[in-house]
Amino acid sequence: MKQSVKMIVGNWKMNGLAADLAQAEAVKTALAEAPTANRVGLCFPATLIAQAAWRLKGGAVEVGGQDCHAAASGAFTGSVSAKMLKDAGASLVIVGHSERRAGFGETDADVAAKVEAALRAGLEPIVCVGETLEERDAGRAVEVVTGQVAGSLPEALRGQAFAVAYEPVWAIGTGRTPTVHQVAEMHAAIRRALVDRLGAATTPILYGGSVNPKNAAELLAVDEVGGALVGGASLKADDFLAIVRAA
Repeated sequence: MKQSVKMIVGNWKMNGLAADLAQAEAVKTALAEAPTANRVGLCFPATLIAQAAWRLKGGAVEVGGQDCHAAASGAFTGSVSAKMLKDAGASLVIVGHSERRAGFGETDADVAAKVEAALRAGLEPIVCVGETLEERDAGRAVEVVTGQVAGSLPEALRGQAFAVAYEPVWAIGTGRTPTVHQVAEMHAAIRRALVDRLGAATTPILYGGSVNPKNAAELLAVDEVGGALVGGASLKADDFLAIVRAA
């Protein structure tokens, strides 16, 4: 199924100082001058969320965080809760990114708990799933990813606004991308898993993993690709806008 409205979200990761918000403001200005029917969001480091929310207020760019703690508050030094993100001005939050799963040992159960925390705070979660190169080479890609869908998406999501982002781990930041056939196969499998798990027939399934202005149009035209989760290309307004326009 092709979705007419796409969701294009940038993930700045651990990049960006206050001066770099000029790039985000440039996106806001461009979308005001030439609006798009697609949803557009940028997920900033926690240090920039309040400033970004203020500077992007009144525009078409939604503001998001990159992670949240499962608890609402407590003795978790260095962590940020979902309600803190909401208070700072965020409306979206990424959870379960492969860099969190691999680098911080997050399990499907951890991700599901963060999803529930995001929902309680009034944030729209973007739940990431994806296989490693070893898992793909072993022929287990679909099994691994649909297993992550089953384990990372709690029942609390039923009827709620959320997105799933498929990011093959081996394609993130490497410049490598799956073939169109591989993307189509995986997104179709994720849709079946979403329908089985939550009856979610229209939830957007974003593709992430080295999305750039050159490959965006081809990737976004694939069935069941409901948008993109963009990494490095979201740091520069011109590159990010090219992807938004490609949708």
